[in-house]
Amino acid sequence: MILPQLLWRFARHRDDAEFYRLQATDAIRWLRERGVPFTPGFTALDLGAGHGVFGRELQQLGARVTYADEKNFLMPELLGAPFHPVNLDQDDFTGLGKFDLVICSNVLEHLSQPERFLAQGHELLTPDGFLYLSWTNWLSPWGGHEFSPWHYLGTTLGPAVYDRLTRRPRFHQPYRNLFPTYIGQVLAFLRNRSQLDVVAAAPRYYTEFPFLVACPVVREFVTWNCGLLLRRRCSPR
Repeated sequence: MILPQLLWRFARHRDDAEFYRLQATDAIRWLRERGVPFTPGFTALDLGAGHGVFGRELQQLGARVTYADEKNFLMPELLGAPFHPVNLDQDDFTGLGKFDLVICSNVLEHLSQPERFLAQGHELLTPDGFLYLSWTNWLSPWGGHEFSPWHYLGTTLGPAVYDRLTRRPRFHQPYRNLFPTYIGQVLAFLRNRSQLDVVAAAPRYYTEFPFLVACPVVREFVTWNCGLLLRRRCSPR
């Protein structure tokens, strides 16, 4: 379980590069255990890359990594790496290419149209490609991000209480750059309206308890961050 390490790191250093490296290496471990082949030269897309920490870890495994995000925030070590600007809500992201592995980590909750991405995400994959999707669902303990746990009071009252109590600047604004998402709705959409099959699902920070994601209602509260391994469906339903 990586959650204690992440909490310790966050308490002392906030969300620095090492914080995200720990997330990436643990996710790679889980993907490897679920059967994702990290063969030398495989192609990967770090979609919503941020500073590119996840993609850099994949490069160290021998991947040929392409990075994409709304703006280029890549760390200096990745200067010159293939990068494409893309807005997943507005742009035709399917033109980015096809990859053996697509990483979309902590992005879905920031999309105003997550269904659009879920419906078209398979077009980024090679026939045997995988998509790793993880995001913070709204009812999880960190669903409101920096104004958690006040998000349990709702998208209007919660942030207002946080602002009043802390008087600190707040980056995340409900329905501007943070949108409530629910695990049950995402799984239902994938099952009925997507060309992606769910290979595995687990709470990202405690993957030892995958059964939690299978428990309706309960999963919305106890899954801190939902991790899904998806694969392109062989033939349309």
